[in-house]
Amino acid sequence: MTEEKKPGLYEMIERAIQEKECMLCTVLEGGSQGEKMLFCGNEKVWSSATSGLLSSMEDELLKVAGSGIMKAGDSRIFCERFGGKNQLVICGGGHVSIPVIEIGKKIGFHVTVLEDRPLFAERARAAGADEVLCDSFERGLDNIEGSTGTYFVIVTRGHRYDTLCLEQAVKKTNAYVGMMGSHRRVAMVKEQLAEKGIGREILKQVHTPIGLSIGAQTPDEIAVSIMAEIIQVKNSARRSAGYAGEILEALLENRETSVLAVIVSRKGSAPREAGTKMLIYRDGRTVGTIGGGCMESEVIQKGRLMLSGSAPERQLVRLDMTGQTAEDEGMVCGGVVEVYLERSNG
Repeated sequence: MTEEKKPGLYEMIERAIQEKECMLCTVLEGGSQGEKMLFCGNEKVWSSATSGLLSSMEDELLKVAGSGIMKAGDSRIFCERFGGKNQLVICGGGHVSIPVIEIGKKIGFHVTVLEDRPLFAERARAAGADEVLCDSFERGLDNIEGSTGTYFVIVTRGHRYDTLCLEQAVKKTNAYVGMMGSHRRVAMVKEQLAEKGIGREILKQVHTPIGLSIGAQTPDEIAVSIMAEIIQVKNSARRSAGYAGEILEALLENRETSVLAVIVSRKGSAPREAGTKMLIYRDGRTVGTIGGGCMESEVIQKGRLMLSGSAPERQLVRLDMTGQTAEDEGMVCGGVVEVYLERSNG
Protein backbone atom coordinates (compact mmCIF):
# COMPACT_ATOMS: atom_id res chain seq x y z
CA MET A 1 0.00 0.00 0.00
CA THR A 2 1.57 3.28 -1.12
CA GLU A 3 1.77 6.19 1.29
CA GLU A 4 -0.36 9.17 0.32
CA LYS A 5 1.76 12.08 -0.85
CA LYS A 6 1.51 15.11 1.41
CA PRO A 7 0.55 18.38 -0.30
CA GLY A 8 3.35 20.84 -0.96
CA LEU A 9 3.54 24.46 0.11
CA TYR A 10 1.80 25.96 -2.90
CA GLU A 11 -0.90 23.31 -2.89
CA MET A 12 -1.62 24.23 0.73
CA ILE A 13 -1.76 27.92 -0.20
CA GLU A 14 -4.17 27.22 -3.06
CA ARG A 15 -6.47 25.26 -0.76
CA ALA A 16 -6.53 27.87 1.99
CA ILE A 17 -6.40 31.39 0.53
CA GLN A 18 -10.01 31.60 -0.61
CA GLU A 19 -11.37 31.01 2.87
CA LYS A 20 -8.67 31.87 5.40
CA GLU A 21 -6.06 34.53 5.90
CA CYS A 22 -2.62 32.95 5.60
CA MET A 23 0.85 33.96 6.71
CA LEU A 24 4.01 32.56 5.15
CA CYS A 25 7.22 33.08 7.15
CA THR A 26 10.58 32.77 5.39
CA VAL A 27 14.04 33.03 6.97
CA LEU A 28 15.98 35.45 4.77
CA GLU A 29 19.55 34.92 5.97
CA GLY A 30 21.78 32.98 8.32
CA GLY A 31 22.07 29.26 8.94
CA SER A 32 18.32 28.68 8.57
CA GLN A 33 18.00 30.66 5.32
CA GLY A 34 15.10 29.41 3.24
CA GLU A 35 13.25 27.74 6.11
CA LYS A 36 9.50 28.32 5.71
CA MET A 37 6.37 27.95 7.81
CA LEU A 38 2.78 28.48 6.68
CA PHE A 39 -0.05 29.47 9.01
CA CYS A 40 -3.70 29.53 7.95
CA GLY A 41 -6.05 31.11 10.41
CA ASN A 42 -4.31 30.57 13.73
CA GLU A 43 -2.95 27.15 12.85
CA LYS A 44 0.37 25.97 11.45
CA VAL A 45 -0.45 23.90 8.37
CA TRP A 46 2.93 23.40 6.68
CA SER A 47 6.61 23.63 7.54
CA SER A 48 9.76 22.93 5.57
CA ALA A 49 11.58 21.57 8.63
CA THR A 50 10.68 19.76 11.84
CA SER A 51 13.26 21.77 13.74
CA GLY A 52 15.03 25.06 13.20
CA LEU A 53 14.65 28.77 13.81
CA LEU A 54 10.95 29.00 12.91
CA SER A 55 10.02 25.92 14.90
CA SER A 56 11.43 27.55 18.01
CA MET A 57 9.42 30.74 17.38
CA GLU A 58 6.00 29.37 16.46
CA ASP A 59 4.08 31.09 19.28
CA GLU A 60 5.82 34.41 18.62
CA LEU A 61 5.12 34.23 14.88
CA LEU A 62 1.41 33.73 15.49
CA LYS A 63 1.31 37.17 17.14
CA VAL A 64 2.61 38.98 14.03
CA ALA A 65 -0.19 41.28 12.87
CA GLY A 66 0.89 42.35 9.38
CA SER A 67 3.36 41.75 6.57
CA GLY A 68 6.94 42.79 7.15
CA ILE A 69 10.36 41.78 8.44
CA MET A 70 11.01 40.75 12.02
CA LYS A 71 14.41 40.21 13.61
CA ALA A 72 15.42 36.97 15.26
CA GLY A 73 18.96 37.15 16.63
CA ASP A 74 21.33 37.49 13.68
CA SER A 75 18.62 36.51 11.21
CA ARG A 76 15.58 38.23 9.74
CA ILE A 77 12.25 36.66 8.87
CA PHE A 78 9.85 37.90 6.20
CA CYS A 79 6.28 37.39 7.42
CA GLU A 80 3.78 37.77 4.61
CA ARG A 81 0.03 37.89 5.20
CA PHE A 82 -2.31 37.29 2.27
CA GLY A 83 -5.58 35.67 1.25
CA GLY A 84 -8.77 35.31 3.20
CA LYS A 85 -12.04 37.11 2.80
CA ASN A 86 -12.55 40.76 3.54
CA GLN A 87 -15.45 40.59 5.97
CA LEU A 88 -17.84 43.44 6.62
CA VAL A 89 -19.69 43.07 9.94
CA ILE A 90 -22.61 45.48 10.23
CA CYS A 91 -24.14 45.90 13.66
CA GLY A 92 -27.68 47.07 12.99
CA GLY A 93 -30.09 46.56 10.11
CA GLY A 94 -31.65 50.01 9.75
CA HIS A 95 -31.88 52.44 6.83
CA VAL A 96 -28.15 53.11 6.52
CA SER A 97 -27.29 49.41 6.70
CA ILE A 98 -29.15 48.49 3.51
CA PRO A 99 -27.00 50.55 1.09
CA VAL A 100 -23.85 49.60 3.07
CA ILE A 101 -24.75 45.94 2.44
CA GLU A 102 -25.32 46.57 -1.25
CA ILE A 103 -22.09 48.51 -1.79
CA GLY A 104 -20.10 46.04 0.31
CA LYS A 105 -21.29 43.13 -1.82
CA LYS A 106 -20.53 44.97 -5.07
CA ILE A 107 -16.89 45.49 -4.10
CA GLY A 108 -16.29 41.93 -2.92
CA PHE A 109 -16.85 41.88 0.84
CA HIS A 110 -18.42 38.96 2.67
CA VAL A 111 -21.21 40.78 4.50
CA THR A 112 -22.55 39.72 7.90
CA VAL A 113 -25.36 41.66 9.57
CA LEU A 114 -26.26 41.51 13.26
CA GLU A 115 -29.83 42.55 14.02
CA ASP A 116 -32.17 41.56 16.86
CA ARG A 117 -35.44 42.57 15.15
CA PRO A 118 -36.83 39.90 12.76
CA LEU A 119 -38.36 42.41 10.31
CA PHE A 120 -35.10 44.34 9.93
CA ALA A 121 -33.11 41.09 9.75
CA GLU A 122 -35.29 40.00 6.82
CA ARG A 123 -34.67 43.31 5.05
CA ALA A 124 -30.92 42.75 5.41
CA ARG A 125 -31.27 39.31 3.81
CA ALA A 126 -33.26 40.81 0.96
CA ALA A 127 -30.50 43.41 0.41
CA GLY A 128 -28.02 40.59 -0.24
CA ALA A 129 -26.17 40.03 3.04
CA ASP A 130 -24.27 36.74 3.02
CA GLU A 131 -25.18 36.03 6.61
CA VAL A 132 -27.72 37.56 8.97
CA LEU A 133 -27.60 36.74 12.68
CA CYS A 134 -31.01 37.55 14.14
CA ASP A 135 -30.16 37.46 17.82
CA SER A 136 -28.99 39.81 20.53
CA PHE A 137 -25.96 41.88 19.52
CA GLU A 138 -23.96 40.32 22.33
CA ARG A 139 -24.59 36.73 21.19
CA GLY A 140 -24.17 37.71 17.56
CA LEU A 141 -20.74 39.20 18.17
CA ASP A 142 -19.73 36.11 20.13
CA ASN A 143 -19.95 34.29 16.76
CA ILE A 144 -17.58 36.70 15.00
CA GLU A 145 -13.92 35.69 15.29
CA GLY A 146 -12.36 38.81 13.83
CA SER A 147 -9.27 38.99 11.63
CA THR A 148 -6.98 41.53 9.98
CA GLY A 149 -9.56 41.57 7.17
CA THR A 150 -12.62 42.23 9.36
CA TYR A 151 -14.32 45.64 9.20
CA PHE A 152 -16.90 46.51 11.86
CA VAL A 153 -19.60 49.08 11.08
CA ILE A 154 -21.72 50.01 14.12
CA VAL A 155 -25.01 51.61 13.08
CA THR A 156 -27.44 50.44 15.75
CA ARG A 157 -30.63 52.17 16.84
CA GLY A 158 -29.51 53.28 20.28
CA HIS A 159 -26.76 54.31 22.65
CA ARG A 160 -27.01 51.13 24.73
CA TYR A 161 -26.46 48.89 21.71
CA ASP A 162 -23.63 51.08 20.39
CA THR A 163 -21.81 50.67 23.69
CA LEU A 164 -22.23 46.91 23.74
CA CYS A 165 -21.13 46.47 20.12
CA LEU A 166 -18.15 48.80 20.36
CA GLU A 167 -16.91 47.13 23.54
CA GLN A 168 -16.85 43.72 21.87
CA ALA A 169 -15.60 44.89 18.46
CA VAL A 170 -12.46 46.65 19.75
CA LYS A 171 -11.47 43.52 21.66
CA LYS A 172 -11.39 41.48 18.46
CA THR A 173 -8.70 41.46 15.80
CA ASN A 174 -9.89 43.93 13.16
CA ALA A 175 -8.91 46.14 10.26
CA TYR A 176 -11.47 48.82 11.04
CA VAL A 177 -14.09 49.78 13.61
CA GLY A 178 -16.43 52.66 12.80
CA MET A 179 -19.43 53.93 14.75
CA MET A 180 -22.17 56.28 13.63
CA GLY A 181 -23.53 58.92 16.01
CA SER A 182 -23.36 62.52 17.08
CA HIS A 183 -20.21 63.85 18.74
CA ARG A 184 -22.03 63.90 22.08
CA ARG A 185 -23.26 60.32 21.73
CA VAL A 186 -19.87 59.04 20.59
CA ALA A 187 -18.06 60.83 23.45
CA MET A 188 -20.50 59.34 25.95
CA VAL A 189 -19.98 55.80 24.64
CA LYS A 190 -16.18 56.13 24.65
CA GLU A 191 -16.16 57.52 28.18
CA GLN A 192 -18.28 54.64 29.46
CA LEU A 193 -15.94 52.11 27.87
CA ALA A 194 -12.86 53.89 29.22
CA GLU A 195 -14.35 53.63 32.70
CA LYS A 196 -14.80 49.89 32.09
CA GLY A 197 -11.08 49.52 31.33
CA ILE A 198 -10.91 49.83 27.53
CA GLY A 199 -7.68 51.70 26.73
CA ARG A 200 -8.16 55.26 25.53
CA GLU A 201 -5.55 54.71 22.79
CA ILE A 202 -7.65 51.83 21.46
CA LEU A 203 -10.78 53.98 21.54
CA LYS A 204 -8.97 56.75 19.66
CA GLN A 205 -8.53 54.35 16.74
CA VAL A 206 -12.29 53.98 16.32
CA HIS A 207 -13.51 55.88 13.25
CA THR A 208 -16.00 58.41 14.60
CA PRO A 209 -17.82 60.13 13.13
CA ILE A 210 -17.96 57.19 10.76
CA GLY A 211 -17.15 57.69 7.06
CA LEU A 212 -15.23 60.25 5.05
CA SER A 213 -16.28 63.86 5.43
CA ILE A 214 -18.18 64.47 2.18
CA GLY A 215 -21.24 66.25 3.57
CA ALA A 216 -23.37 63.09 3.32
CA GLN A 217 -27.01 63.50 4.32
CA THR A 218 -29.19 60.69 2.95
CA PRO A 219 -28.76 57.01 3.94
CA ASP A 220 -27.28 56.26 0.51
CA GLU A 221 -24.80 59.13 0.79
CA ILE A 222 -23.80 58.10 4.31
CA ALA A 223 -23.26 54.53 3.05
CA VAL A 224 -20.99 55.84 0.29
CA SER A 225 -18.94 57.82 2.84
CA ILE A 226 -18.62 54.75 5.10
CA MET A 227 -17.53 52.41 2.33
CA ALA A 228 -15.15 55.02 0.90
CA GLU A 229 -13.42 55.21 4.27
CA ILE A 230 -13.26 51.41 4.50
CA ILE A 231 -11.74 51.21 1.00
CA GLN A 232 -9.17 53.82 2.02
CA VAL A 233 -8.23 51.82 5.12
CA LYS A 234 -8.20 48.50 3.25
CA ASN A 235 -5.94 49.72 0.47
CA SER A 236 -3.40 51.22 2.88
CA ALA A 237 -3.23 48.13 5.12
CA ARG A 238 -0.02 46.17 5.67
CA ARG A 239 -1.11 43.13 3.71
CA SER A 240 1.04 41.59 1.04
CA ALA A 241 0.29 41.45 -2.67
CA GLY A 242 0.10 37.71 -1.98
CA TYR A 243 0.01 35.11 -4.72
CA ALA A 244 -1.55 36.47 -7.90
CA GLY A 245 -3.37 33.89 -9.98
CA GLU A 246 -0.70 33.57 -12.67
CA ILE A 247 2.14 33.25 -10.15
CA LEU A 248 0.41 30.56 -8.10
CA GLU A 249 -0.70 28.72 -11.23
CA ALA A 250 2.87 28.61 -12.56
CA LEU A 251 4.25 27.46 -9.20
CA LEU A 252 1.67 24.67 -9.03
CA GLU A 253 2.41 23.50 -12.55
CA ASN A 254 6.15 23.55 -11.75
CA ARG A 255 7.02 22.16 -15.18
CA GLU A 256 10.50 23.62 -15.30
CA THR A 257 13.05 24.99 -12.88
CA SER A 258 12.52 28.64 -12.03
CA VAL A 259 13.51 31.28 -9.50
CA LEU A 260 10.89 33.04 -7.41
CA ALA A 261 11.83 36.66 -6.67
CA VAL A 262 9.94 38.38 -3.84
CA ILE A 263 10.28 42.00 -2.70
CA VAL A 264 10.67 41.74 1.08
CA SER A 265 11.36 45.37 1.96
CA ARG A 266 11.04 48.75 0.30
CA LYS A 267 12.23 52.24 1.18
CA GLY A 268 11.71 55.46 -0.68
CA SER A 269 9.59 55.58 -3.81
CA ALA A 270 10.25 52.14 -5.28
CA PRO A 271 7.23 51.27 -7.43
CA ARG A 272 6.07 47.96 -5.91
CA GLU A 273 5.09 46.87 -2.41
CA ALA A 274 6.67 44.17 -0.24
CA GLY A 275 5.24 40.81 -1.24
CA THR A 276 5.29 41.56 -4.98
CA LYS A 277 6.54 38.50 -6.87
CA MET A 278 8.07 37.46 -10.17
CA LEU A 279 9.06 34.06 -11.56
CA ILE A 280 12.24 33.87 -13.66
CA TYR A 281 13.03 31.09 -16.15
CA ARG A 282 16.36 30.01 -17.60
CA ASP A 283 15.76 31.69 -20.97
CA GLY A 284 14.83 35.02 -19.36
CA ARG A 285 11.07 34.60 -19.56
CA THR A 286 9.17 35.90 -16.54
CA VAL A 287 5.76 35.62 -14.95
CA GLY A 288 4.68 38.76 -13.10
CA THR A 289 6.75 41.87 -12.49
CA ILE A 290 8.48 43.55 -9.56
CA GLY A 291 8.44 46.99 -11.14
CA GLY A 292 10.25 46.86 -14.46
CA GLY A 293 13.25 48.91 -15.50
CA CYS A 294 16.86 48.40 -14.56
CA MET A 295 16.00 47.01 -11.11
CA GLU A 296 13.93 44.20 -12.56
CA SER A 297 16.53 43.55 -15.25
CA GLU A 298 19.23 43.10 -12.61
CA VAL A 299 17.06 40.67 -10.66
CA ILE A 300 16.35 38.66 -13.83
CA GLN A 301 20.08 38.38 -14.51
CA LYS A 302 20.75 37.19 -10.97
CA GLY A 303 17.96 34.65 -11.32
CA ARG A 304 19.39 33.29 -14.56
CA LEU A 305 22.81 32.91 -12.94
CA MET A 306 21.17 30.91 -10.15
CA LEU A 307 19.48 28.67 -12.72
CA SER A 308 22.77 28.09 -14.55
CA GLY A 309 24.43 26.96 -11.32
CA SER A 310 26.72 29.99 -11.20
CA ALA A 311 25.13 31.40 -8.02
CA PRO A 312 23.69 29.98 -4.79
CA GLU A 313 20.12 28.61 -4.89
CA ARG A 314 19.01 31.25 -2.39
CA GLN A 315 20.10 34.83 -1.99
CA LEU A 316 18.95 38.15 -0.60
CA VAL A 317 19.89 41.12 -2.77
CA ARG A 318 19.71 44.84 -2.04
CA LEU A 319 19.05 47.17 -4.97
CA ASP A 320 19.69 50.88 -4.49
CA MET A 321 18.11 53.08 -7.14
CA THR A 322 18.68 56.41 -5.45
CA GLY A 323 21.06 59.24 -6.22
CA GLN A 324 23.41 58.91 -9.17
CA THR A 325 22.16 55.46 -10.12
CA ALA A 326 18.62 56.72 -10.54
CA GLU A 327 19.84 59.77 -12.47
CA ASP A 328 21.94 57.66 -14.85
CA GLU A 329 18.95 55.42 -15.55
CA GLY A 330 16.66 58.37 -16.21
CA MET A 331 14.41 57.58 -13.26
CA VAL A 332 12.20 60.36 -11.95
CA CYS A 333 12.35 58.86 -8.47
CA GLY A 334 14.27 56.06 -6.86
CA GLY A 335 14.22 53.79 -3.85
CA VAL A 336 15.89 50.91 -2.12
CA VAL A 337 14.43 47.41 -2.22
CA GLU A 338 15.49 44.04 -0.91
CA VAL A 339 14.56 41.06 -3.02
CA TYR A 340 14.73 37.45 -1.88
CA LEU A 341 15.42 34.96 -4.65
CA GLU A 342 14.94 31.22 -4.31
CA ARG A 343 15.26 28.44 -6.82
CA SER A 344 12.41 25.99 -7.25
CA ASN A 345 12.84 22.66 -9.00
CA GLY A 346 10.67 21.78 -11.98
